[in-house]
Amino acid sequence: MPKVDLTDRAREVIDTLREKHGPLMFHQSGGCCDGSSPMCFPEGELFIDDNDILLGEVHGCPFYMSKFQYEYWKHTHLTLDVTEGRGASFSAEIPLGLRFVIDSRLLTEADN
Repeated sequence: MPKVDLTDRAREVIDTLREKHGPLMFHQSGGCCDGSSPMCFPEGELFIDDNDILLGEVHGCPFYMSKFQYEYWKHTHLTLDVTEGRGASFSAEIPLGLRFVIDSRLLTEADN
């Protein structure tokens, strides 16, 4: 089972952003700007290093999180979604009047 999934609405927004920016990447922010928000960037715009881990892909986009933050989230399943409103981040969807959000739920034995 993937660690990160997405809603149909998030998939549509990714398609729109991909048309404008090309390949994209996500990083689950650990408190900067919009709190703990998923942030979307043109691929390669955010420096990823040994302090980040790849959780998987969402709609063909790599999705990263810092190792430190992952220690708190490792027992959860994340779903990328979109909501109306402008966040306070540098994420690519902000000019659309939207922002990506994460819904999380604890993993259970049935998920394994």
